[in-house]
Amino acid sequence: MVTKNYQYLLALIFAVNEINKNPKSLLNVSLGCPFAEGFFRPMNFNQNIMDFFSEQKKIVPNYKCGTETNLIAIIGGKGPENSQKLATILDIYKLPQFSYGEFAQMQTGQSHLHYSYCMAPNDIHQYDGIVQLLLHFKWKWVGLMTMGDNTGELFVKNLVPTLFQSGICTAFIENIPAFFFFNEFLDAQDKRKESFLTVAQSTANTVIVHGETMAMICLRELLGQGAYDYEKAFGKVWVLTAQMEFVAVALHRDWDIQVFHGALAFTTHAHEVQGFQDFLQNLSPDLAKGDDFIHIFWEQAFGCSFPNPSFKGDSEKTCTGKEKLEQIPGPFFETSMTGYSYSIYNAVYAVAHALDIWYSSRAKSKSRVMVNSRRLEYLNIKPWQLHPFLRNISFNNSAGETVHLNENGEFLMGFDITNVVSFPNKSFHRVKVGWINPWILSGKHFSIEDDAIVWNRIFNQGYARDGLGPPPGFAEVAQVLKFEPPAPKKQVIPISLCNDNCQTGYHKKKEEEKPFCCYNCVPCPEGKFSNHTADMDDCTACEDDHYPSKDKKQCIPKAVTFLTYEEPLGMSLVIFILLSSSITALVLGTFIKHHDTPIVKANNRNLTYTLLISLFFCPLCAFLFIGQPDKVMCLFRQIAFGIVFSVAVSCVLAKTITVVLAFMATKPGSNMRKWVGRKMTTSIVLCCSFIQAAICGIWLATSPPFPDVDMHSVPEEIVLECNEGSMTMFYCVLSYMGFLALVSFTVAFLARNLPDSFNETKFITFSMLIFCSVWLSFVPTYQSTKAKYMVAVEIFSILASTIGLQACIFFPKYYIIVLRSDLNKRDHLLKRKV
Repeated sequence: MVTKNYQYLLALIFAVNEINKNPKSLLNVSLGCPFAEGFFRPMNFNQNIMDFFSEQKKIVPNYKCGTETNLIAIIGGKGPENSQKLATILDIYKLPQFSYGEFAQMQTGQSHLHYSYCMAPNDIHQYDGIVQLLLHFKWKWVGLMTMGDNTGELFVKNLVPTLFQSGICTAFIENIPAFFFFNEFLDAQDKRKESFLTVAQSTANTVIVHGETMAMICLRELLGQGAYDYEKAFGKVWVLTAQMEFVAVALHRDWDIQVFHGALAFTTHAHEVQGFQDFLQNLSPDLAKGDDFIHIFWEQAFGCSFPNPSFKGDSEKTCTGKEKLEQIPGPFFETSMTGYSYSIYNAVYAVAHALDIWYSSRAKSKSRVMVNSRRLEYLNIKPWQLHPFLRNISFNNSAGETVHLNENGEFLMGFDITNVVSFPNKSFHRVKVGWINPWILSGKHFSIEDDAIVWNRIFNQGYARDGLGPPPGFAEVAQVLKFEPPAPKKQVIPISLCNDNCQTGYHKKKEEEKPFCCYNCVPCPEGKFSNHTADMDDCTACEDDHYPSKDKKQCIPKAVTFLTYEEPLGMSLVIFILLSSSITALVLGTFIKHHDTPIVKANNRNLTYTLLISLFFCPLCAFLFIGQPDKVMCLFRQIAFGIVFSVAVSCVLAKTITVVLAFMATKPGSNMRKWVGRKMTTSIVLCCSFIQAAICGIWLATSPPFPDVDMHSVPEEIVLECNEGSMTMFYCVLSYMGFLALVSFTVAFLARNLPDSFNETKFITFSMLIFCSVWLSFVPTYQSTKAKYMVAVEIFSILASTIGLQACIFFPKYYIIVLRSDLNKRDHLLKRKV
């Protein structure tokens, strides 16, 4: 006998007695309640059903003689399979069936549902509650355990897709090994060990268990064996469906339920009914009449036996009948009203109210009804006549709650979520910590109180009771489990994930050949961040004016940068600019001072001055590249640089051509004399410079440069720069300048062997070689640098090419003018030979 189920019978008796004692209900008529137990055997179950339709002690269906009772409803069918078997027979008689457990979902839409009433919530709502519970605690990696029968397969078939749609994975789906007889128990040893290891070694800390009475007995057998590592199974959060109950039979009296400490259980909604506790406390085998089970219950629940005159043996313990039910461990009997008992209680009242409504409707059609005829009316009622009154029935029970059955025969109530707190005496206490009720109109269908939950001690090295100290029995549990209770502290909610959450600065990356709940955590890519530990699928990109920190946890505002005078790089460039221009001014001044000396006059004095003036302005063009870019600066900096340098290179080209023409004109009969002179050099300089100016004019007219903001080249900076408008035109300017330099280099190289007295083409060759090398290296360097360093590269190229021209062309002459004036004489120059 499953002693715990005895409360269902007591709830039935209590409700019937309460109605019979109520003078306002069913006057002059009493309700009765025959009952039977199936003992897990289908044959016994079917036999008990047929007993209701047969003469006493004889199974002759539909034959009754001399009885003054009328069977008007059946309360039974705990479990889908039993409810289906019962409904199949009751459907013939159209007899109302009140199933106080879940009804078989596979029967939805069948005809017998017209005569069946389910006092337990629909399992569909339980699936939703399980998902809501898992999502609330962020448990994404869970295990499933169920019996390997039709209901277990149906549970897995319905729940797993729902979990999948909610982003929850199943670490394992394990059948609970079942046994009914001793030989099966022995045969299942290996299977139990395999199942235990699957559960215990899984990384899933949350296990959802579905089944009925036998499932809990088998599960406790699976987890309670000393041959396995008990601690591994202890470290799980057990989520039990409403079908699961903590039950035990006499064989398991020494088993405890510490492994389920902290479990969360869905239960059919229950409410304490006034007087039920007193009814249980006053229960005694001597006072119970017509109850054939109380003696069996009493002996198995208390582990004693009543004296039997025909048996002379010595009993270990004799039942006195004075034992108290509150002394029995919870797995054997609960003194608080369970959800199933509450459903039975409401079912009895639903029948009574339907009878009252039915009788009231008949009384209205008659002018007078005698008291004796009232009894005859009730005895003559046919079961099918109650169905119109049971549909949409609503009444208030003695517990103060409204009981309502809708047109489909469903009890409009949800599930309670209870926390199981176990005790050393192998008992437990249920604490209601939440609920799910889809019938609430307010919109909030799910609720749970985290602070009210006591978790398994594996997950917490402390406890939290809002300053009230440990929960009842906690010290005793600590003593039994041999660990010292630490000081009170906030509880840590257990984690059940395939892997740790991705921390801030990381995002998920799918692992191949593993469920989608299993992944690696990889750092956020460049330009993105993650400031949540919520297993982000991808990191979030920072806004354009922000960049991610090194740990990728936040975005930091970018600094606005450009090449300034105040920074060391800008100051260094300014010094070199001023130094270069000053040297050029010094050389120009020296040349002007010694303008009548032969070495100054030797190679076109005016052209030399023009070249020096252009070289003076070349470094000064770099000032347009330093400072915050504005419209004027952007328009003129590349234009000024291109034109000034073109003038300088044109002068060099003119000097080179002048030298060549001068030596050609000295030959007898040469016609080159007419080309030697100021007009030719001026024409070369103006013509070459005009072409560069024309290119710059086309650039300004078509796609002029403009101030711009670059937020992407440098991750940590907002770069203020000049957008060149058209890079093609920019490289055209550079290409033309390079073309002039290449022509100058070629001509100078070819004229390098002319007499040294009047020839500076060797110096020009070296200067143009340096000039071309600088600007050829400038192009790749310029393209590979970013931000203000691009500007610095161009300034450096300007300075390097300017200094190269100064050093190669003018340093030898300056040396002679200043330090070797003895060489700066016409006679000396004329005597010099190649």
